[in-house]
Amino acid sequence: MEKPVIMTVDDDPGVSRSVARDLRRRYGHSYRVVRADTAAEGMASVRELRLRGDDVAAILADYRMPQMNGVEFLEQAMDLYPYARRLLLTAYADTEAAIQAINVVDLDHYLLKPWDPPEEKFYPVLDAQLDAWQRTDRRESDELRVVGARWSAPSYEVRDFLSRNQVPYRWMLADSPEGVELLAAAGEKATGEKAAAVSPARLPLVVTGDGTKLVAPSPSELAQAVGLSTAPATDFYDLIVIGGGPGGLGAAVYGASEGLRTVMVEQHASGGQAGQSSRIENYLGFPDGVSGAQLADRARRQAAKFGAELLTARTVTSLEVKGRARVVGFADGGTIAAHTVILATGVSYRRLNAPGLDDFIGSGCYYGAALTEAPECANRDVYIVGAANSAGQSAVYLSGYASKVHLIVRSDGLERTMSHYLIEQIARIPNIEVHTETEVVGAEGEGHMERITLKGPEGERTVEAEWLFVFIGAQPITDWLGETIERDERGFVLTGPDLTADENRPRNWPLRREPYHLETNVPGVFAAGDVRADSIKRVASAVGEGAMAVALVHRYLEKT
Repeated sequence: MEKPVIMTVDDDPGVSRSVARDLRRRYGHSYRVVRADTAAEGMASVRELRLRGDDVAAILADYRMPQMNGVEFLEQAMDLYPYARRLLLTAYADTEAAIQAINVVDLDHYLLKPWDPPEEKFYPVLDAQLDAWQRTDRRESDELRVVGARWSAPSYEVRDFLSRNQVPYRWMLADSPEGVELLAAAGEKATGEKAAAVSPARLPLVVTGDGTKLVAPSPSELAQAVGLSTAPATDFYDLIVIGGGPGGLGAAVYGASEGLRTVMVEQHASGGQAGQSSRIENYLGFPDGVSGAQLADRARRQAAKFGAELLTARTVTSLEVKGRARVVGFADGGTIAAHTVILATGVSYRRLNAPGLDDFIGSGCYYGAALTEAPECANRDVYIVGAANSAGQSAVYLSGYASKVHLIVRSDGLERTMSHYLIEQIARIPNIEVHTETEVVGAEGEGHMERITLKGPEGERTVEAEWLFVFIGAQPITDWLGETIERDERGFVLTGPDLTADENRPRNWPLRREPYHLETNVPGVFAAGDVRADSIKRVASAVGEGAMAVALVHRYLEKT
């Protein structure tokens, strides 16, 4: 077994070496000490340790670091190592910030620099933290392992599903020594000893902690194998929430906490588009920002605490009105019913219409943040298409890995679509370049994307590019609703005053009384968040609408 790791991150090289020296002197026989001189280098090391399956016992981060302070660093690191003990290194002037960090990142301790002698002011603190870590039931000894190909869309989809659902796993390339060994042990080698001989259709291979083997599993198979709930406990509820983004999570939390029998159904992973965001800095109550994955995980645990059922990897395909029941149908033929339904399916990113690009989805072209790919972008050029907050957040995040981030913007600037704080951040980061009035008009490569063609004010040019992340507008996930729910010409759900007059409605739509603001044309069916026409596309407003929809559910139930 590899020794567990103690990591230290400090941008002052002299201090960094001193901290590492003190750590090795006391703990080198039992722990491996890893140090980094920048926050970006530290996060790259943390992700590499996670992918390798190494265990991290404690992380010590300096508070004052450029681009990412110690609190921000610890917050991102805890997504990968939630059981590691978190210590902040501060100067005397920063103690107030350190105390606040106790609530922000569940900080375990803060230490004032310098400490002398360490035998009195450093080692006793760390001894206690390491002892607490040793006594913690981390339950990760039986680790999930994934073997796949580097430029493989199915392999990417499995990794993305696991990451977004907060399932720890160890990633191995199929042609690495460990990958070859595990494939052979699972009986998946074809001709010869090389993993390359394994048919691409047999990858990715997923091996659970108890040895169960899954070959190119579907999301539903994967969800069941890792212990995510996929089957409802009953067939009738007070409230069905369709969609697990901020609006759906908000509705699930408030519905369950107020005594409604609540089930939330999510096709992919909790958090929706917001869950893929590397950092949300304008959400109330998080002055230092919060990652989308962390916010979604906290909301999911909060909903479960109140008794909401959370179903993952279930695709909803229909909504029917049967008397006073609202019946939801699944792709596999099953159904559940409820008195009320909240539609919170959110939106997906529109596809970029450029010749050749569809051939590289998951193998160079990614819709959304694709945070699992960030470490692979180290010292490479990365291209991001989009001009809204999601694109800006991704650019800031990836700038800590890539040698250069190119932000491709079709309009003449960012001011109309991106928050001011993000525009200022981007302007301060030297390795982000914004290309205005520019579009991606083509892509090509062998086996994976290798080049893209850009069209800008100076004409067309082809550039080397293996990573392209696309954030271009919102497409509502509502095609499955058919004619049951009234929508606008773009597919967004209409509610309240936006609904058409009764005399203009198709005959198969039920008659309605004057609806509440978030109620659809079907009484008892409400919409919340990005899927609703004219909603404000912000995390906070989606959460608020989810909560408000629950209040309207109560009013509806009282009158029926």
